[in-house]
Amino acid sequence: MIRPKKYLGQHFLQDQNIAKKIVGALELSEDRETVIEVGPGTGVLTQYLVENPCVNLTVVEIDEESIIYLNKSFKNLKIVSGDFLEIDLDDLIPHRGIVIGNFPYNISSQIFFKILESKNKVFRLVGMLQKEVAQRIASGPGNKTYGILSVLLQAYYDIELLFSVPPGVFFHPLRYTQL
Repeated sequence: MIRPKKYLGQHFLQDQNIAKKIVGALELSEDRETVIEVGPGTGVLTQYLVENPCVNLTVVEIDEESIIYLNKSFKNLKIVSGDFLEIDLDDLIPHRGIVIGNFPYNISSQIFFKILESKNKVFRLVGMLQKEVAQRIASGPGNKTYGILSVLLQAYYDIELLFSVPPGVFFHPLRYTQL
């Protein structure tokens, strides 16, 4: 069993129905799409992405324990071992692509800034993130949470809050900290 690591901000989604809803939000075309999954962890989203013939999937994972698990669980999965914030998205996305993930809470804003660097190639983004971050990104002018991330993301993407998720659907490090 892989235990989430607090220092990586890992919170592993366990609910299969929610995982299906997140992957379903990709709105894939009939053509094969380049999809980059950020931090697949235990592969709860990955399992639904690899079975879709319209997805050309690459996952980016920093946690060696997760990489070993993913290699054992998914044959022929393209895994980039490293920090998403340090990779060159242009190398992973030849023409245009989609980014998806259950984003680590401690770096979700940095992930969005990284994606904005490749906004000419990343045409869609689907992410599970902390409710407050999602609300900040979706907020409009005049709202006290409206800020630089809201402005930039809304300039290049249509932002939509899809659904809320209860905290009990995650396997996270705080539940397993020994006192």
